[in-house]
Amino acid sequence: MESYLTVQADGQFELEIKKSRFICQIARVSDEAAAQDFIDQVRKTHTKANHNCFAYQLGQPANIQKQSDDGEPSGTAGVPILEVLRQMQLTNLCVVVTRYFGGTKLGTGGLIRAYSHATSAALEHLGIVQGIEQTACHLTIDYAQFDSLQNRLAQLDLIAQDIQYTTNIQLTVWLPTEEVPAFEAQMTELLNGQLTLALGQQQFNEVPISAQAIHDLRYQK
Repeated sequence: MESYLTVQADGQFELEIKKSRFICQIARVSDEAAAQDFIDQVRKTHTKANHNCFAYQLGQPANIQKQSDDGEPSGTAGVPILEVLRQMQLTNLCVVVTRYFGGTKLGTGGLIRAYSHATSAALEHLGIVQGIEQTACHLTIDYAQFDSLQNRLAQLDLIAQDIQYTTNIQLTVWLPTEEVPAFEAQMTELLNGQLTLALGQQQFNEVPISAQAIHDLRYQK
């Protein structure tokens, strides 16, 4: 499995543009059947909407891409939704943007911007996670070293888990597998070699990425 990016959780985000309501609903999906089920569900919920436009991107790396303008002028809805997913390199999710027409025409450029903005705003609202291979690092240290270790972990944005207080302190830190050698060297230097570090299981975990990272993905050149 390769590293991937996707939406953190299912949900929706609504905005109004020139009196038209744009409701962006997003779901994590594993295949095209699940994507179509989600699209059908949204259509049943919004039967009175003028348009239920969608796009989805599946696979790692993304190799299945579908989109629909659902009655909007060609290329003004499904394509801009899909383009946001492509730019942000997101996979295994389906986006449906429902529009209730408010009486003011937006024009081709206005529609493209509206559907694109509705999608990106919803993604930023719901959050993005990165699936990465991580390794469990089991550390055993003396009590006198605990504060130093906690401070360094905070600087590295790492969280100690499964902390056990016995004759010494045992804890687990999950971090990207490729960063394990550097982490081990840094902890050995910090604690003057007074620690035991054992490597545990490896698995793919999903880690939230920052708002700035989401912005960078959206507007990368």
